[in-house]
Amino acid sequence: MRENYARADVGGVIIVFELQRTFVAFHEAGKVAAALCHGTALLRYARRADGSLLAAGKTVTGFANIEEDFADNATWRMDALERGKHLMPWRIEDELKAIGANYIQAGLWRAFAVRDGNLITGQQNFSGAETARAVCETLGG
Repeated sequence: MRENYARADVGGVIIVFELQRTFVAFHEAGKVAAALCHGTALLRYARRADGSLLAAGKTVTGFANIEEDFADNATWRMDALERGKHLMPWRIEDELKAIGANYIQAGLWRAFAVRDGNLITGQQNFSGAETARAVCETLGG
């Protein structure tokens, strides 16, 4: 970890369970910790060494409810998923708000990223450039 200055987790539900510890370690070491799209789901469970939730009190973004609705409706229309079942078992926006994060978003499929200290979050896959830009700016580049 000494040679790395930033960490970006760009999506996928596996991040929620597998990468929380290293993500939090980067953040607590003062390094840039960035998550994008569904990768921000890790913030629902990520805890600092003192046991407090990393996202509590932080301004963050991630896959928005309006985007989850769009994705669910698209899969239902294609009969790829039974109506009433959801791609994501819980909503990132709702859960981050519930744990005390200041969740913000830019609207359906709009590129958007936000920085709160050394924590950077991107709304969804169209937010990659904005998220990368925020990481580079934070690193002084």
